[in-house]
Amino acid sequence: MVMTILEARVSEENWNALKQAYQEGIQHNDVGLVQTFLVQAAKDPELWRILSTWSSQAALDAMRSSGETPRGVLIFRSAKAEPVLSVFQIVLQRAPEWIG
Repeated sequence: MVMTILEARVSEENWNALKQAYQEGIQHNDVGLVQTFLVQAAKDPELWRILSTWSSQAALDAMRSSGETPRGVLIFRSAKAEPVLSVFQIVLQRAPEWIG
């Protein structure tokens, strides 16, 4: 599995636009997307991230090579923010026992 982290600073007046765009964006599921979260830093509330897990690097690569701007980027842009992407390989994980 792979995790992507999109991070951007969003001004307070754009928080509602960000949340609305995220809610609308998650209505369309990309192939291979396992989970996604919109998170806000507790000590730095202008810092927002979209954390997403993907079934494989191939699934992420397929989405990124589609020629379309990734949905997460569009979500941040709707809040007048330009995100930075980080990609991580998930080495180990522990899922809650009630999953699966």
